[in-house]
Amino acid sequence: MTSLSPTQPQSDVESTWRKLEEGIDQIYSRLEEGLSYDRYMGLYTGVYNYCTNTRAFPAFGADSLSGINRGMQGASLLGSDLYSNLCKYLQAHLSSIKMECEQYMDESLLQYYSKQWSRYTIASSVVHHVFSYLNRHWVRREREEGRKNVYDVNTLALVSWRDNLFTHVQNNITVAVLKLIERQRNGETIETGLIKSVVESYVSLGLDDSDSSKTTLDVYVKFFEAPFLSATEIYYKTESEKFVGENSVTDYMKKAEARLQEEDSRVQLYLHPSTHKPLITTCENVLVSNHMEIMWEEFQNLLDNDKQADLFRMYTLLSRVPEGLNPLRNKFEAHVKKAGLNTIERIADQGGETMEPKTYVDALLEVHIKYNDLVSNAFRGEAGFVASLDKACREFVNRNKVCKTSTSKSPELVARYCDSLLRKSAKNPEEADLEDLLNNIMTVFKYVEDKDVFQKFYSKMLAKRLVNGTSASDDAEASMISKLKEACGYEYTSKLQRMFTDMGVSKDLNDAFREKMQQTHDSNELTDFYILVLGTASWPLQAPTTSFNIPDEIVKTYERFQRFYQSKHNGRKLNWLFQLSKAELKTHYLKAKTAYTFQVSAYQMGILLHYNDGLSYSYEELQTGTGINPDVLNGQLGILVKAKVLTLSQGQSVGEPGSRYDLSMDFKSKKIRVNLNIPIKTEQRVEAEETHKTIEEDRKLLMQAAIVRIMKTRKVMKHVALMNEVITQLQSRFKPRIPDIKKCIDVLLEKEYIERVDSQKDMYSYVA
Repeated sequence: MTSLSPTQPQSDVESTWRKLEEGIDQIYSRLEEGLSYDRYMGLYTGVYNYCTNTRAFPAFGADSLSGINRGMQGASLLGSDLYSNLCKYLQAHLSSIKMECEQYMDESLLQYYSKQWSRYTIASSVVHHVFSYLNRHWVRREREEGRKNVYDVNTLALVSWRDNLFTHVQNNITVAVLKLIERQRNGETIETGLIKSVVESYVSLGLDDSDSSKTTLDVYVKFFEAPFLSATEIYYKTESEKFVGENSVTDYMKKAEARLQEEDSRVQLYLHPSTHKPLITTCENVLVSNHMEIMWEEFQNLLDNDKQADLFRMYTLLSRVPEGLNPLRNKFEAHVKKAGLNTIERIADQGGETMEPKTYVDALLEVHIKYNDLVSNAFRGEAGFVASLDKACREFVNRNKVCKTSTSKSPELVARYCDSLLRKSAKNPEEADLEDLLNNIMTVFKYVEDKDVFQKFYSKMLAKRLVNGTSASDDAEASMISKLKEACGYEYTSKLQRMFTDMGVSKDLNDAFREKMQQTHDSNELTDFYILVLGTASWPLQAPTTSFNIPDEIVKTYERFQRFYQSKHNGRKLNWLFQLSKAELKTHYLKAKTAYTFQVSAYQMGILLHYNDGLSYSYEELQTGTGINPDVLNGQLGILVKAKVLTLSQGQSVGEPGSRYDLSMDFKSKKIRVNLNIPIKTEQRVEAEETHKTIEEDRKLLMQAAIVRIMKTRKVMKHVALMNEVITQLQSRFKPRIPDIKKCIDVLLEKEYIERVDSQKDMYSYVA
C-alpha cells in the first residue's frame, strides 16, 4: 500500500481517520438507524479537505464545510493513508462476519450470508460516494501510473469481500445452495430469493483486475456453475434410470419434458442467463441422449396407434440432441410406404382387374392427407420428416400393386380421374369443390415419376373433351393447365394451350363459312354444319383406321367447305377425321309417329342414311355402301342392333356374311334424344395400348436429344457421367432406365452423332 506522505503529520492522519471511521462504521454496521445529510456531508468534506491540503485546513473543524469552496491552487492530491486505513477497516469488518458465518450451516447460513451481502453492498455504495473525491483524483492517478491493485472504493469493497470472506466460506455456501435446489427438485417449496442473492454475489465478485470497470463470470462459473452442473447431472441420471425401470416410455417422456421445463424456469427465477445453455445441454444429455434408444423403439408403437400427442412429445425431446431424429425419419418413411402399399393392395383386391380412377386417387390421397397432417402437427413440418413423407409417397404412388404390370399405370389413372372431373356429367362438383379436387390431384401428381405418361393421356382426353364439347367448365380447364404449368414449366403445357387457341380460331372460321354460305346459297340447300380445324402438331389425334364413303346428303357441304378453306389457306391440306365426327338424325318413319333425334357417330350416320332408300340391307351391301372396314363396321352395327334401331334376322350374328339388317319400325325410347354414339371398350383398350407405344417412342427421341445436347456442350464425356447427366435432365418428365439409355447411345453411335475415343472404351466424343 502507498506509504504516508512525508508532508502530512501522523497526528493529522490519525485524527482524520478517527472521525471518518466512526461514520464508516455507522454506515456498515448501523445504516438502518439512518444517516443525516449533515453527517454525510461532514464525512464527504473531511475526505475532500484531507485529500486536497490537510496542512492548511483541518479535515474536521469549524471551517471544514466552507473549505470546499476556497481556491486550492497548487494543492497536493493526498489519499494513500485514507485508502490504507479503509482497507484495514474492511478487512477487520469482514473478519467478524466470517466468524459469524462459521456458526451457521445450510439454509441458515444462506440467510445470514444473504442478509450480510445485502447490507454490505448498500453500505459500500454509500461509502463509495463519501470517498468520491478520492476516487476521482487520487485513485485515478494511481491507476494511470500503473498501480492496478488500487481500486475505486466500491470495487475495493468487493475485492475485500472476495479475499477476506468469500474465499473462506464459498464451499459451504455452494453446498448449501445445491441442497436447497435439490429440495426444490424433490417437490419442496423453498425461498428462491436466498439463491438469487447468493448468485448475484458470485456474479458481482467476478472482477477484472486489469480493468476495474469490467466484470467477468469467472467466480460464478468456477465456484457455482461448475458444481451446480455436476450435481444436476448426477441427480437426473439417478432419477431417470430409476424412473425408466419402473414406468412406461410415454410416462418417462412426460417426466423428461416436465423436468426440462422446470430447469428452463429455474434459470429465469434465480440463475444467471449464461447458465441456460450449459444447464439445458446437461439435462438433454442425461434425460434424452442417454435414453434415445428406448424412445426409438417406442416410436413404431406410437405410429401404429396414431398417438399424436406422444409423437409430438418424442419429436420435441429428440430434436434437442444431435442425430436424435434420424432413426425416426427412417422408420416414418418405411411406415408411410407400407401404409400406402397396403391401402392400394386392399382396393386392388376389391376392384378386381378394373380399377376406378377415383377410387385409386382417393386411396392415395387418404394416406397422404393422414401422414401430412401428422408431419404438420406432431413433427411441426420439420424438413427431414417432410422429405421422408415425400420419399414414401413417391414409392407407393409409383410402385404399388396396381402398377405391378407397368409404372405408367399410376399417371394414367390420375389423368383419367382428371378427365372424369373436367368432363360434363350429372355428378360434376361445385366450382369451389372442383378447385379443391384439382389441388388434391396436383398433390398426387407431384409424386408421379412418369409425368410424360400423364401428359399423353391428359392431352388425349382434353382433345376429346374439346372436340366433343363435353368440358364442364372452361375456367376449370384453364385452372388445371395453369397448375400443370406451375409444376412442370411452360413446355409441358404449351401444346395444351395451343389446343384452346385452335378452338377459338375454329369458331371464327365457322362463323365466316356460315356467313359466306348464306350469301351464296339458298337456306334450304344448307345443312347445319360445324367443323373444327385443328393443328396436327398440337393435337394428339390419330388418322382414321378405315375408309369412309361420305353420304350424298352431306357431300355438297363437304366440298363447299373444302373450297372455302383452300381460298383462305392455299397449300394447306385438310385431313378429315371421320372417326371423331358426330351427327344428329331425325326420324320420320315410326308407326308411333314420335320423332326421335338420334345422336350418332359419322359411321353410324353413313349406315342409317342408307335406310332413306330401303328398309333392309345385307351386311355386304352396307359394307360396300359405306366403305367402312369390317372391324369398325361390326362395332357400329352391334350398337345399332343392341339399341333396337336395326333388327338382325333370327339366328344370325353381327358381322356374319349374308346377315341382314332391317330398320325397326317399332323402335321406342323413354328419351326423345337417343345417344347411340357410345365408345366401344375394345377401341378404348386399343387406344390406351397405342398411347403407351407412342410414349415409348417419344421417350427414345427425348433420350437421344438429351444425349446429343449434352455431348454438344461437353464435347468429350465418360460413359457413367453421360448416363447420370441424361437421368438428371429427364427425371422431371420420367425416370429413364439404364438399358434404354444404352440403346439410345448405340443408335447415336451408328448414326455418327457421337463416337468412341480411341483406346478408351468408356469415353465418347461429339462428332461436329
